[in-house]
Amino acid sequence: MDKPAVAVLFGGRSSEHSISSATAGGVLRAIDRDSYRVIPVGITRDGVFVLEDDDPDKFALDAERLPEVVDNGTRVLWPEVGDRELRVRRADGTVEDLGALDVVLPILHGVHGEDGTIQGYFDTLEIPYAGGGVLDSALCMDKHFMKIVLQAAGVPVSPWVTVTQERWERDPEGVRADAAALGEPSFVKPARAGSSVGVSKVHDASELDAALALAFAEDDKVLIESAIVGREVEVAILEGRGGAAPRASLPGEIVLTTREFYDFEGKYLGGDGAEVVCPADLTDSEIAAIQQLGIRAFQAVDGKGLARVDFFLAADGLYVNELNTMPGFTPISMFPKCWIASGMSYPELITELIDTALERAGQTVAVRAAR
Repeated sequence: MDKPAVAVLFGGRSSEHSISSATAGGVLRAIDRDSYRVIPVGITRDGVFVLEDDDPDKFALDAERLPEVVDNGTRVLWPEVGDRELRVRRADGTVEDLGALDVVLPILHGVHGEDGTIQGYFDTLEIPYAGGGVLDSALCMDKHFMKIVLQAAGVPVSPWVTVTQERWERDPEGVRADAAALGEPSFVKPARAGSSVGVSKVHDASELDAALALAFAEDDKVLIESAIVGREVEVAILEGRGGAAPRASLPGEIVLTTREFYDFEGKYLGGDGAEVVCPADLTDSEIAAIQQLGIRAFQAVDGKGLARVDFFLAADGLYVNELNTMPGFTPISMFPKCWIASGMSYPELITELIDTALERAGQTVAVRAAR
């Protein structure tokens, strides 16, 4: 009896390439190989699909040497519509069959991976994939449009102004006035980046220009947001199975000690000053409110697969900071830790994502396993 073939897809062209590669190391180590046949597919920084080594240690997260996908001369040839045969062209030009492909597990972050583009590509090829779809991925990748949709759905968000690079160059005084109207401190962040890349906390007007320059280095559209005073809490959402409602984990909390905010180093490189606590120390009513609002936000963006919903728990209530349709997924990331605290192991979580994708594609796990 053949096992379903899963292409674990990682790397990519965004600034979060190494985080995606490190996530692949954790997934390759934990995926249930008794249930699935694993095909590691990497995307180089130049956008080339290569057949990668099935070696978790190669992609271990190390602050001294961030993992990456390099061009090894192979080229993965995706199946055409109506076909499921995955192939690879070796460096010597020979083409090798890798067998029928059942589902792709994209663990890509940032542009060209988490923004709906790769999802649309696989939709065009009629290849099932795990995680978010085109709409929710595109919406949540762009924080400006995500906030507009959430606001329209009655989900509280922090006040903000969106600034394009063109406007900043044309009307810097107008931008400074808009930023001042939001109050201080504020956060400046790229509209379409993640992992806190390009994010700054602005304490006064003298820091705004440098913060905008850092954010514009990542994107030509930037958000300036009021800094909400409150606890940073997060909840992990999974798509419902068999038509059921989405499910929410126990919430976790980012506890800052010496860091101003949860930046890239704190998230991935083990820097001091921030601690991921799950489950968070919350009352039953706070837990219920966070779970309910997380599910509501997920449904507002037509969420598929999974999402992490980030909140500020302030004195006057909850504010959604953002939704992440491919959240950090290393074993030490908040999304897995929240589900582990809720009773689901890391390998079980990977299985859940794959099986949900197969079900969504109209292929029950039982039928696939008996192929």
